[in-house]
Amino acid sequence: MNSIQHIIEPHVQDLGGFQARRLLPSEILTQVGPFIFFDHLGPAVFPPGKGVDVRPHPHINLATVTYLFDGVLLHRDSLGSVQEIAPGAVNWMTAGRGIVHSERTPDAQRQQEKTLHGIQTWVALPDEHEETIPWFRHHRASDLPTWQHAGVSLTLIAGEAYGRVSPVPTFSPMIYLDVKLEPKAQLTLPGNYTEQAIYTVTEGLDIDGVPMEQHRLITLVTGASLNISATHPARCIIVGGEPVGKRYKWWNFVSSRLERIEQAKQDWKEGRFEGVPKETEFIPLPEEPPHQTEQPL
Repeated sequence: MNSIQHIIEPHVQDLGGFQARRLLPSEILTQVGPFIFFDHLGPAVFPPGKGVDVRPHPHINLATVTYLFDGVLLHRDSLGSVQEIAPGAVNWMTAGRGIVHSERTPDAQRQQEKTLHGIQTWVALPDEHEETIPWFRHHRASDLPTWQHAGVSLTLIAGEAYGRVSPVPTFSPMIYLDVKLEPKAQLTLPGNYTEQAIYTVTEGLDIDGVPMEQHRLITLVTGASLNISATHPARCIIVGGEPVGKRYKWWNFVSSRLERIEQAKQDWKEGRFEGVPKETEFIPLPEEPPHQTEQPL
């Protein structure tokens, strides 16, 4: 099809007790617009007494964006932020010159069986904002633009789309949409951004009439306008925007400058990042590019 550039299959990662499907970075493509990392978390079911425990770890020169379909996570960071995120809400954390955070299942949730399911993305910051002062903001589900049309329900997580603007602050033009379609419903996606991609959360999605497999990131040709339709109840995520330039990624560090990543390595190894209040653990710096079971969110 003329509108499709690549179809990316996920690489399954073990995040320490549950799995994530990693679509970005991939061997085919490392970025879609400013999006440099894309994980589909779960769905994972935890028995009573178990949960997510991602220990404190650092980030630089990027923003992390957490959006859940199901479950609850507790965010803590070195700024002193403490925030639970529930389905439909957004946690946006701008690392800038450096931040440390943890992600855990809240204590109240650990006493019962619980599910975690959602999307975690990293957004590369433009060169002039890479070293910005770090900040964290939470946006409730009710804060986000949501609308329905002809069997399609849309939530604008961040950026601009269809004449609407998300209240989530961003540093560069982008689109980040959660789309649910009823059977036989259709949505036209205009080619408004230089780079765009569609992630098939579920089965039952067609692009320009061609069936797409579940758990695929379909990147689009610049300027392509296409039709997304559903054969039965279906869901997809749309991401994209304007490119910010080449970025290097090592562990959970992202930067336009290799020397900045080297500096961040030394800063973490030598304890120069600020700590997370009430946290006593941390993820050590890997000695080699990471292939360990615990990965930062």
